[in-house]
Amino acid sequence: MQVSAEQIRQAAAAIDGQVARTPCKYSRVLSRLTGAEVWLKFENFQFTASFKERGALNKLLSLTDDERAAGVVAMSAGNHAQAVAHHATRLGIASTIVMPVNTPFTKIGSTRHLGAEVVLHGNTLAEAQPEMERLVAEGRTLVHPFDDEWVLAGQGTLALEMLEQQPDLDTLVVPIGGGGLMSGCAIAARSVKPDICLIGVESQGYCSAYAAISNQPDLPTGGQTIAEGIAVKNIGARTLPIIRELVDDFVIVPETALERAVGLIVNIEKVIAEGAGAAGLAALLTEPEKFKGRKVGLVLCGGNIDTRLLASVLMRQLVLESKLVHVQIEIQDSPGFLGRVAAAIGTAGGNIVQVHHQRLQVIRHPKDAILDTLVEAQDEAHAQRIIAALEDAGFKVTREISGVE
Repeated sequence: MQVSAEQIRQAAAAIDGQVARTPCKYSRVLSRLTGAEVWLKFENFQFTASFKERGALNKLLSLTDDERAAGVVAMSAGNHAQAVAHHATRLGIASTIVMPVNTPFTKIGSTRHLGAEVVLHGNTLAEAQPEMERLVAEGRTLVHPFDDEWVLAGQGTLALEMLEQQPDLDTLVVPIGGGGLMSGCAIAARSVKPDICLIGVESQGYCSAYAAISNQPDLPTGGQTIAEGIAVKNIGARTLPIIRELVDDFVIVPETALERAVGLIVNIEKVIAEGAGAAGLAALLTEPEKFKGRKVGLVLCGGNIDTRLLASVLMRQLVLESKLVHVQIEIQDSPGFLGRVAAAIGTAGGNIVQVHHQRLQVIRHPKDAILDTLVEAQDEAHAQRIIAALEDAGFKVTREISGVE
């Protein structure tokens, strides 16, 4: 049975005041960059930093007294776990979260800190499922991350809120993992603006909705992605028919676009979005012609990204944008040559971030050396000027390619 718009409105009333009414703001810079009028819905401002609180809370509020007393169980390695833990604890409901044993320590710790009992089982979510099913068989109520009508209705409140804040939006771009967010938002948005354009976003390795709807079941799945929140191999049984009926189009985004989107949101909006949270912007970067001139609402659905991964993504973006340039400079291993290199780079306006004296690398003469140097530049044109200044000073310069595709 498909969730109705009225159920979503009831969910909005039920969770009102218990989850954040997150801002929806116009981005001048992203609009200029993409050619669309871009509005951002900051769901990463929720207490647990994702939209998952909406659906989890609506499901918990639907429980009978007996179900509340028996407690709930969820299976998740990420945002859903924290959303269930937070709101179950707040409502006085015991919660058990089943997580794979290799879940990052920070996520395990956060979930426990929010009041849940964490059970580690199996190496993947698929391997964790039997333990979750055992706990459900014991009498606990399952809070599914997406394939549940109460959860789906809760997620749809996001679109109601967004279109109330910015009624002129003509396009919504929503990430798809299991499909709960897209399904709920599609039902809600169509009830408010029947002609609104709905675009679903999936990553290249996990495009299960697109594969099912386009009758391409053999599309490759799996692999590493920074968008773990939408890395779902199988679309939900409840969500797929809704997506099939209501979603107008899909954009399948590569990892490079996801990385760039995360970096842009940090550098332009000064907020953190996880890979899945940045997927909407990645869609605009991947197929800008599809959105040019349109009033586009993007859902920054979460901000829970591992800090080491974020650091790696941001550094890689600096390399891709030629703001960090790796060069090898051949010098004589004699006093004064390092100073001459530094002077040439400094005169060209560059900044030496890191330098390593290589004396054992195979070079022309034992009295020669190589400076393995990381230089900060403004952009590619500036990087070329720095290299030219070194060459004009008599040095042979080899630019190292980062290997980032």
